Amino acid sequence: MAEQVMHQYEGMFLISQSEAVDLGGVVSHIEEILGRAHARIVAMKKWDERRLAYEINKQKRGVYLLVYFIAPGASIAQIERDCNLSERLLRVLLTKADHLTEEEMLAADAREELKVEARLRAERAAERDAREGAGATLGRPEEEAEAGEQPEAEGGETATATADEDEEN
Repeated sequence: MAEQVMHQYEGMFLISQSEAVDLGGVVSHIEEILGRAHARIVAMKKWDERRLAYEINKQKRGVYLLVYFIAPGASIAQIERDCNLSERLLRVLLTKADHLTEEEMLAADAREELKVEARLRAERAAERDAREGAGATLGRPEEEAEAGEQPEAEGGETATATADEDEEN
């Protein structure tokens, strides 16, 4: 069997804001797709987070991940197919990057920063879920009631009356 020719590629992966909450999981998903195609990731970084020019799957904002990798030329079709079948990725663009040296690709590597951001996003999501879960009460928020404000009854009057007013009625 002939030896496969390896090429350098640049992949731009677009994920939705809702998927970006689990950024670590999405990064693992991309690594898994590339691993199945026998690709070796050289560098990965978050490129940008911005408003999309047009809605994609009802998403108005997205996060772009830039990945430089080396893979056999015959496996690119498999990578594109796996990305198109993935529900976690909105879009993908794969281009040859043979004009770059491996050192130039390594200079763009920001996987450690990506891990830190993934951890921070997961912590923020957990805090938000805890706040929303604990804050599910009926009626007015507690801080307004503690501030001494009286709830208004119909007609703009306060709902509570003093004991003297009750005796008069």
